[in-house]
Amino acid sequence: LLFARIGVPHCPNCGRRIEKQTVDQMVDQLHELPEGSRIQLLAPVVRGRKGRHEKVLESAKRSGFVRVYIDGSLYQLEETIELDKNKKHDIEIVVDRLIIREGLRQRMTDSIETALKLSDGLLMVEVTGEPERLVFSQNFACPDCGISVEELQPRMFSFNNPVGACPECTGIGYLMKFDPELVIPDPSLSIMQGAITAPGWMSCNQPDSWTYKMLEQLSMKYHFSLETPMNELPEKIWDLLLYGMKDGQKLKIDYNSRFSGQKTFEVEFEGLLKNLHRRYQEASDSVKPEYETFMTNLECPVCKGQRLRPEALGVRVCDKNIAAVTEMSVRDLTDFFSNMKLTRTQQLIASQILKELRARIGFLKDVGLDYLTLSRSAGTLSGGEAQRIRLATQIGSGLMGVLYILDEPSIGLHQRDNAKLLKTLRHLKELGNTLLVVEHDEDTMRAADHIVDIGPGAGVNGGKLVCQGTLEDIINCKESLTGDYLSGRKKIIIPKNRRRPDGRWLKLYGAKQNNLDGTDFAVPLGLFTCVTGVSGSGKSTFVNEILYKILAKQLNHARIRAGRYDRIEGLEHLDKVINIDQSPIGRTPRSNPATYTGLFDMIRDLYASTQDAKVRGYQKGRFSFNIKGGRCEACSGDGILKIEMHFLPDVYVPCEVCHGQRYNRETLEVKYHGKSIADVLDMTVEEALSFFENVPRIKSKLQTLYDVGLSYIKLGQPSTTLSGGEAQRVKLATELSRRSTGRTIYILDEPTTGLHFADVHKLVDILQALTDGGNTVLVIEHNLDVVKTADYIIDLGPEGGDRGGQVVATGTPEEVVKVPASYTGQFLKPILEKRG
Repeated sequence: LLFARIGVPHCPNCGRRIEKQTVDQMVDQLHELPEGSRIQLLAPVVRGRKGRHEKVLESAKRSGFVRVYIDGSLYQLEETIELDKNKKHDIEIVVDRLIIREGLRQRMTDSIETALKLSDGLLMVEVTGEPERLVFSQNFACPDCGISVEELQPRMFSFNNPVGACPECTGIGYLMKFDPELVIPDPSLSIMQGAITAPGWMSCNQPDSWTYKMLEQLSMKYHFSLETPMNELPEKIWDLLLYGMKDGQKLKIDYNSRFSGQKTFEVEFEGLLKNLHRRYQEASDSVKPEYETFMTNLECPVCKGQRLRPEALGVRVCDKNIAAVTEMSVRDLTDFFSNMKLTRTQQLIASQILKELRARIGFLKDVGLDYLTLSRSAGTLSGGEAQRIRLATQIGSGLMGVLYILDEPSIGLHQRDNAKLLKTLRHLKELGNTLLVVEHDEDTMRAADHIVDIGPGAGVNGGKLVCQGTLEDIINCKESLTGDYLSGRKKIIIPKNRRRPDGRWLKLYGAKQNNLDGTDFAVPLGLFTCVTGVSGSGKSTFVNEILYKILAKQLNHARIRAGRYDRIEGLEHLDKVINIDQSPIGRTPRSNPATYTGLFDMIRDLYASTQDAKVRGYQKGRFSFNIKGGRCEACSGDGILKIEMHFLPDVYVPCEVCHGQRYNRETLEVKYHGKSIADVLDMTVEEALSFFENVPRIKSKLQTLYDVGLSYIKLGQPSTTLSGGEAQRVKLATELSRRSTGRTIYILDEPTTGLHFADVHKLVDILQALTDGGNTVLVIEHNLDVVKTADYIIDLGPEGGDRGGQVVATGTPEEVVKVPASYTGQFLKPILEKRG
């Protein structure tokens, strides 16, 4: 709205300011010239067009005009004028010649109106003695480039509206294209060694394939070898292979086709990327995902990632376009809107808009999001950030008498910013609202007026009201596990001895992504390392966008593209990387903890080995609910049926045949110690641990699930019903149950999200156990109970956004607290001092 009301359009081509002027404004401006100035009013009727333009000249002559400028030279219309039809010409009709003095206003107005009518709203004024002509326009159009801009409207500045969105990328800002780095992941290989891995080209090193014969002819024509490593080929050959032949020549290929026999074909080599794009366009929906693994999001070449049309990007306020403004952090926006230099008219128009903008920006600062930019994609926000944005919106609404329900608003928030969040929550309460907050954060609990503690355990062991009341009531409640940790009766112990670096380091040089500007990092291997820092300081960029993607590509051969960096050292000390995040362990109800951990395979083996199964001839597959044979065919092994309600949400009902057990009657008749396989899937981990006590392989897997605090979940519980924290602990249990190589690096991003003190305690023990196996554990974390137990800390900052991205402090927690610039150290110091 601000840009639509007070924005000044500029030509997207030449950058010239575009002004829409009335005839009166033009007359006023010309009267400002020194008295006695000689001027000519010109109507530009032809601008840069080829032709003889005989009709234009004849029409001007018939209308009574005498003189005309053609390509800068003055001609009399009575002359015979012949123009070269193959050249571009500029023609301006001389409408009037004047000397500036009083009393000419009416004549000047009439002449200007005549000129504007002839040239569709454009007027040129030649002032004798001045090198440059004055140009006036009645339209929002560049007089030099002819590019017009429609009346400014708010929708012009929205990339979600077709009027404002970039036509090339439809307002997304990027295009999904085939990435040369993914198509040729290892340039040290030659084509014959399999350097090209994309679909349709993997056989190009087999002499009887079409792609080989085409590349063979290409190499002979352009003099390069298919045996040469790709990184040794000159740039022009790379260009040829990726983008095809540009000289219009064709290759002659002798090929034995099974349809037409031996035949010579003439083809033009179109290049790998163009060929893959064509194949992708023609592929079926089932095949397209395979091609998409070789594609990446590349910046739109038209809008340069700014998502809007060039005309919208040409509109400026205080010499900045809307993309430049939205790319500022909330902190910088505060300064921008406070120090704007506007004309009196602009101030009158924009005063209410600016008042509202400043207030909303203030709300974002109050909830600790001053490091975010307005252009930040919603998909890149953490759950806590998205929730705090909604919270800021509610503060702006100024509602009273509302019940607000917040689920862990402190997620992703550094202790420094926690106070701002609590202040905001208090402000909402003081307006006359009620706040119900689900939270594990100690500071939030201590700030609450009333606490409701539910437990005593989790899952089937929970669901009861343990106690409620003030903080003191909870602390004094002996049955409350929360009270135990708040009172200090239970606590996470700081290790007496921390592991020390043994000389093996993973060193990343020149990280350049988002707010990292050539930053160097060093991660000690074989240690438990925490990456800390205020929100937006660059932690996720360093760990997830650069380091993990480099390791996944180099060690796990994943087809992903890492953020920009110069080089990395120390990969020889590692053999694999595992990212243990809080994403679901499966996308459908068929996936469950038993299938994910591999338990279900063992249980099916056990049932297939029973006497009942052998007598009936049942194999292992009979006990799978994913394949025909043993499953209930009425529900295809789902146990539930989906009833589509069209305009209402779908309804799920238990299968009437198997009653939710997933298997047919014959399969359920096979028992192990009196229990069918459906009974086993319905057991909790704790129950199953007792049931399979005498089966060591199964017991050890169950024990790891129990050890990570998942004793209450059922083996067959659909993965879609697990929380993020539960899914993460299932993954941790799976890793713990595998034999450690001692050369693995585990990466976790805020694993304490959604975890109670007791669960954090278990998590710390698990991470220490993984490290004890000689592995490296790298954790992004704000929770000081985790940070204080780390062997090594990498603290980023000093602030968030463009003021972050630097390594502020490194070392043990004891060393980090000695660095005054470290906010993490400031909050960690009192915790370490308590130990002393």
